[in-house]
Amino acid sequence: MIKAYWKSTRSPLYSFLFTIPLFLIYEAGIFLTTTDNMFVLRNGADALMRQILENFGIIGLHGIGAIFLTGFVIIFFMQRKYWRDTKIYGDYLLLMMGESLTWAIGLYFFMSNVYVLLMNPTGQVLVQQVTLSIGAGIYEELFFRVLLIAGVAAILGFIFQWSDKLKRWMAMTISAGIFSAFHFIGEYADYFSFNIFLIRFFAGLALGALYFIRGFGITAWAHSLYDLIVLTQTTTQT
Repeated sequence: MIKAYWKSTRSPLYSFLFTIPLFLIYEAGIFLTTTDNMFVLRNGADALMRQILENFGIIGLHGIGAIFLTGFVIIFFMQRKYWRDTKIYGDYLLLMMGESLTWAIGLYFFMSNVYVLLMNPTGQVLVQQVTLSIGAGIYEELFFRVLLIAGVAAILGFIFQWSDKLKRWMAMTISAGIFSAFHFIGEYADYFSFNIFLIRFFAGLALGALYFIRGFGITAWAHSLYDLIVLTQTTTQT
């Protein structure tokens, strides 16, 4: 059963189904807390994706969500021919939740031991903070792990003609560096420090390795749960 679980839950179908609740919670939070300051609170992948979409005339938080959902649906139908042999088990989804929490706790203890966190909760109210924490898990993993790794790997493969394995791991390393750098972008970002950059770079490597091993769904949930753990810690200490 362990082998079947490990193989099945890494598939795009399980990632799709597993991530949809995160997306719905995020969109609900945006709907309930939409204010002008929600725009300035966004940083990292949110800031980058928002700037790119604005260049195409797509403005607003809901525009980003619509693009994300549309892309997910397209991927769903593009890969449906591979899912005929994939069976959906409800207990697998529950196990994925527990596994994501385990990875999140491991990441939290690693980051807390080096006194650097991947996120600093912002927002005027708790609902905003929860929404932004969940959004980071979705959009940062979608951009830095799924899209960026695939794009950089394609470029490296074209230029150097490397093997698939080598170009994927090199792309993951490059994306981890970009992932770390983007934590210093935005109004609420940290001041640049090479030590902090390096630590978050290793966190990006860890998330990239988790993405390769367990797929997008578990990585996105682990990232979101990690951010929620940090949020819980900071709000209970104040």
